[in-house]
Amino acid sequence: MSEEIIESRKKLIEELKEKGINPYPHKFHVSTTLDKIREKYEKPVDKDKEYKLKGKIKRVSKREDKYLIRFADLEKPVEIQVLISQSVGKFAPNQIITFIGHLDRLDGKLTLIADSFSEEEEGVPVYQIKEEYDLDPQREKVSVAGRLIAIRDQGKAAFGHIQDADGKLQVYFRKDTLGEEKYKEAMDILDIGDIIGVEGELFRTMTGELTVEVTDFKLLAKSLRALPEKWHGLKDVEQRYRHRYLDLIANAKAREIFKIRSKAIKSLREFLESKGFMEVETPILQSVASGAMARPFITHHNALDMDLYLRIAPELYLKMLVVGGFNRVYEIGRNFRNEGIDTTHNPEFTMVEFYAAYMDYNDLMDLTEELFRKILMDTVGTLKITWEGQELDFSKPFRRLPFFDALKEKTGKDKDFFLDEEKARAFAKEVGIPKAEELTHLKLLDKLFEHFIEDELIQPTFVIDFPKILSPLAKTHRKDPDLVERFELIVNKQELANAYTELNDPEDQRERFLQQLKEKAAGDDEAMDIDENFLMALEYGLPPTGGEGIGIDRLVMMLTDSPSIREVILFPTLRPES
Repeated sequence: MSEEIIESRKKLIEELKEKGINPYPHKFHVSTTLDKIREKYEKPVDKDKEYKLKGKIKRVSKREDKYLIRFADLEKPVEIQVLISQSVGKFAPNQIITFIGHLDRLDGKLTLIADSFSEEEEGVPVYQIKEEYDLDPQREKVSVAGRLIAIRDQGKAAFGHIQDADGKLQVYFRKDTLGEEKYKEAMDILDIGDIIGVEGELFRTMTGELTVEVTDFKLLAKSLRALPEKWHGLKDVEQRYRHRYLDLIANAKAREIFKIRSKAIKSLREFLESKGFMEVETPILQSVASGAMARPFITHHNALDMDLYLRIAPELYLKMLVVGGFNRVYEIGRNFRNEGIDTTHNPEFTMVEFYAAYMDYNDLMDLTEELFRKILMDTVGTLKITWEGQELDFSKPFRRLPFFDALKEKTGKDKDFFLDEEKARAFAKEVGIPKAEELTHLKLLDKLFEHFIEDELIQPTFVIDFPKILSPLAKTHRKDPDLVERFELIVNKQELANAYTELNDPEDQRERFLQQLKEKAAGDDEAMDIDENFLMALEYGLPPTGGEGIGIDRLVMMLTDSPSIREVILFPTLRPES
C-alpha cells in the first residue's frame, strides 16, 4: 500500500511540474509563527483556580474513559470544551448544568477539566470565561506555514490543521473565499504530510478554536510517504527512536520532552555564567583514556599512525585549565563509554562538568541544590515533581548521607569490615552479589552499596565521603585518611551528579593512578591509565578546587518523567536494521 501511495504522489508531482507548479519551491514569506499567534491571542490559564461554569450541553462524545462535551453559553453563540470522567454521571444534549473544575488547553482549545457538576448551583456564564482567556484576533492578516496533519473536505469548505514543533493551528479552506478553481486545486493536490504555506485572516470558530481562513496557499514540500497513523503506526518503540522525525510529528509529548531539554540546558548555562564560570571546549579525541572509570571507544588516526580514544570525560583537561588560571570553567558536551545499553545508559551521552578554584565539595553541594531548583523552576515551574510514580520534593534541603554510615545502618558492619577485601568478598557472596569472586575490591564496594542502599534513595540525597579506593581523582578526606571528599547526588535511585574536592597533590595522584593500573591488571577494564601530561600540570600547582559532573540525559528524564534514557536523546544508539 505504501508503495502505491509513493507512486501515486510521484505521478502527481510530475503533473504539477507540467502545469508550472513547483512542488518544492525555494522560499515562502512567513509573517509570524504558530506559537506567536497563540501567545498573542490565548491568555495563560490559572490551572489552580476553581471555576463554576454554567451553560448548555450541545454534544457529548467519548474519549477513552471520559466524556468530551461541547458546552455552550445560554445566550451568546460561544462554546467551550468540558472534559469529565464517565464515572461522574450521564449527560445529554440541551441539559442546563453547572460544571466545576479547573481550566486547561487541550488540542488548541480552552477546556474545563471538570471534577463534578450540579444542576442547582449557579455559575459564571461561558462567554465570560471565553472573553477572559480567548482573545478575538479581529481578522488579522497572517502568512504561516507548517505540515498538514489533517484535512476534511466537506464539499464547499474544508477544515485542516498545520503543525510545527510548537503546536498546531486550524486552517479553513472555503470555496467562496478561494474561488472554485483554487479550492479544487487545494483539494486535488494536498495530502496529509505535505508542508504548506497559507495566507489568510485569523478568526475564532464557534467552539473558540483559532483558525486561519485561507485566502491563498502554496505547496512547499510534497510528502511522498503517508504519515503513520498517530496511535498505531508509531506504537513500536524501536521505530519511534529509529525514525525520530516521525515520532516528533506524531507525538506532542516527544516534542515537549526536547523543548524541556533545551530549556534545561539554557537554564544551566545561565546559572553557571551568573556564578562566574566560563564555557570552554576540550578534546574529544584523547591519547589517554582517563577522567573517569569506564571502558573507552578506540579509534585510529591514520596520518599520525596512532590509536586515540573517544573521551570518557573532560575532567583532566578542565582541571589543567584551572592550573592555567581560569578559576571557573565548565563544558557541556558528549562523552563516550563502551558499555551496555539499558534504561539509564547510552554509549554516547551528554554531561556538564564544572570546576571552581577555592571551593570544596561542601560548597558544591550548596551550589547544586541552588542549581537544581533554578532548572526545575525554569523548565516545569515547580519544585515538586513526579518521576516514575515517585513524588519528589526539591524545596527542602537535600539529605546528606555518609557512604559507610548508610552501609552500617543496613548491615550492622562498619567501615573497617568493608575495607577488608576478603571480608567484603565473603559477605558479597553471602548476600548474593553476582560474580562476587571475580570482582575487584572497588567493584565489590560499589556493588554492595547498590545492593543495600541505592534502591531506598528516592528523595534528593547527597551520598558523601566515599572510600578512597572508589575515587582515584578525589582529595583525601580531611578527617579520615580512608575516605575522600566526594558526593553523588541520588534521586529516585538514579545517580544524577558526581563531585569532589579535587586531588591536587601530584605525588598522591601518581600513587592513585598506579593503584588503578593494579586494578586493571586484576581484570578491571574500566580502571584508568596514567596521564603523564595531567601529572605534569599538577606539578605546576592546582589550587584547592571543587569539581562536579551532572548527567544531562538523566536530568531530563527526571524533568519529563521519562522511564528510559532513549526517550530524552533525539537519536539514541540502536542496532542496525537487518
